[in-house]
Amino acid sequence: MAPYLRLRQICLVAPQLAPVISDIAEIMGLSVCYRDGNVAKYGLENALLPVDTILLEVVAPFKDGTTAGRFIEKTGGRGGYMAIFCCDDPDERGRRANAMGVRTANVIDHAPYHGVQLHPRDCRAAFIEFNHTEGSDDILGAYPPAGPDWQKSIRKDVTQALVAVEMQSPDPKGLAAHWGKIIGVAADGSELKLPNASFHFVKGASEIMSALEFRVTDPASVLHAAKAKGLAVAGNEFLLGGVTFRVG
Repeated sequence: MAPYLRLRQICLVAPQLAPVISDIAEIMGLSVCYRDGNVAKYGLENALLPVDTILLEVVAPFKDGTTAGRFIEKTGGRGGYMAIFCCDDPDERGRRANAMGVRTANVIDHAPYHGVQLHPRDCRAAFIEFNHTEGSDDILGAYPPAGPDWQKSIRKDVTQALVAVEMQSPDPKGLAAHWGKIIGVAADGSELKLPNASFHFVKGASEIMSALEFRVTDPASVLHAAKAKGLAVAGNEFLLGGVTFRVG
């Protein structure tokens, strides 16, 4: 199999799913495709919404002592939780990360799905996960974490695509180079370009996944919907689920 890497999923974390999930769905014109019972063993509940072929997930802890709960406490609820990439060989990519001192935090093996999660302290800013679903390399093919019929929930009347992820750091070029080395994509200054999205690294006080950038049909109507939900809108952006949603 030829090597490939695509952004598959972005995971945000919130103290509770409500009203974050309903706000995202209503403001961005998205639909929940699945709630995965497998995350309960980690003390979490979740919901996933497809943004074209990239999944946007929100997880929330329902008991004390979870990794997600500690993340919320550490960051004050600011910042995205995980960037998830589908690829040809998660184990090999995990081994390469281990060789550069990035530890494996968790391995998920729910055939035909196999995922390798790397330690956020070593990744810096957020978790990185590599995964592969056996027998399905089609971007619109099977993806078990999103449920059996996730494709049927794709809506494009309001939001057409998730085009970029913004990462913040006191040393953005250094973080870009570090993430580029982990995922195997050469940094172009402060940017990593994947086939279906880009990662932009910007100057900031702490290392977090700070913003998501979306292409939408009518930015003004999305911003109006955000204001109607009581969110503070500044320019073309608003804060939701711990990250800045930016529309254009």
